[in-house]
Amino acid sequence: MESVGVRELKQRASEIIRLVREQKQEVEITYRGETVARIVPVFGRDAEERDRDAWEELRRIGKEISRQWPKGVSAVEAIREDRGAL
Repeated sequence: MESVGVRELKQRASEIIRLVREQKQEVEITYRGETVARIVPVFGRDAEERDRDAWEELRRIGKEISRQWPKGVSAVEAIREDRGAL
């Protein structure tokens, strides 16, 4: 990720925006060496890639739940048991 100071941002604003827009790169803005902002592409990834990543994350979560799920207990039973505790 590129990092630019406020003064450099003023001087190169068009170039930096083009970098974000066309190359989908994020740019950190610094003030006296400290990051104070970030310019990010609004559509940094296309919808298909976002969807694929979301489904992959759901699969990962499902596997984690499966590893920790008690043997012999159905989801319906677990919900009924949880509702009974209310």
